[in-house]
Amino acid sequence: MDFTELYHLYFKRLFHLSYSIVRDAHLAEDVVQETFIKAIKHVSSIQDESKVGAWLSAITTRTAIDFVRKEKKNQGVLFDEEILEILGEQVSQNVLEEVEILLLNEEVNRAIKTLTVDYQDVLWLKLEKGLKESEIARILELKPATVKTRIYRARKQLKLLFPEQVSA
Repeated sequence: MDFTELYHLYFKRLFHLSYSIVRDAHLAEDVVQETFIKAIKHVSSIQDESKVGAWLSAITTRTAIDFVRKEKKNQGVLFDEEILEILGEQVSQNVLEEVEILLLNEEVNRAIKTLTVDYQDVLWLKLEKGLKESEIARILELKPATVKTRIYRARKQLKLLFPEQVSA
C-alpha cells in the first residue's frame, strides 16, 4: 500500500472526523498524523483493502477520543492542584496585607486628627496630595522651612502614638 496516496485520499475525511471530536484544528491535525503512524505500524492487520477508509476512520475516532481524555486529564491535574494552590496563597496573602494596611491607615488618620490644625494641614497636603514642601509652603503661604519643621514635629508626635510600628 502506498501511504502517501492514502494520506492524500483520506486526509480531509479523517481531519473532519477528528475535528468533530476534539474541536481544535491543531489537535485534529495531530490526531490524523497519529492515525497514519498507527496505520503504518499495523498495516499487516488489513484484511480487505477496500475497507481501508473505514479502518482509518476507526483508528482516527479512537485516537481522537484518547487525545481528548489525555487533554482533560493533563489540564485538570495542573489547574486543579498546582495553580489553584498558588493562586490561593497569593490571594490570601494579598487580602491579609490589604486589610492590615487599611486598618493601619485608619489608625494613622485618627491619630492625625488629634494633632493641631497646623500639623494636620501640612501632613494632609504631604501624605494625601503628595505635594512637595515648597508647594505646601506656597499653598499655605508659609516659608518652606516652617513647613519642614511642622512636618518633622507632626511625624515625631505620630511616632509617639505608634511605638510598636516604629520599632518593627
